[in-house]
Amino acid sequence: MIVIAAAILGGILGYRNAAKRGGNRLDKLQYTVVYGIAFTLVALFVTVFIDRSL
Repeated sequence: MIVIAAAILGGILGYRNAAKRGGNRLDKLQYTVVYGIAFTLVALFVTVFIDRSL
């Protein structure tokens, strides 16, 4: 659940960041994907850490 929420949140933040910088459609798509992957990866590590500590 944390991973899915992080992917969506990362995508939204990536899109907003690209739009704020004046990027075109492909820039927005790239930022959305990269932020989504980065947030998902961090959330995956957090989920594994939480699972191991419980």
